[in-house]
Amino acid sequence: MSAIELAVEVVGWAGALLILAGYVLITTGRLTGKSLSYQLVNVLGAAGFAINGWWHRALPSVALNIVWLIIGAIASWQILRVRGASTSAM
Repeated sequence: MSAIELAVEVVGWAGALLILAGYVLITTGRLTGKSLSYQLVNVLGAAGFAINGWWHRALPSVALNIVWLIIGAIASWQILRVRGASTSAM
């Protein structure tokens, strides 16, 4: 296995663990869907899955994870925008 192949596998497994961790944290109530931490875990996890899926030419997985990443990025942006608005109102 080349260094690139190993890196792609590590990124894919890291993505899987991040998405699983996010699911566990939201299911147990330790995070909410409006949590920036939860959204970032999903964005990074989806990116890892998308990279791994692209490498393995698993295009349905790539498409799903790009959409997942976009949803998380938009949610993160909205959370940060609301935080910025609330701090500037002080």
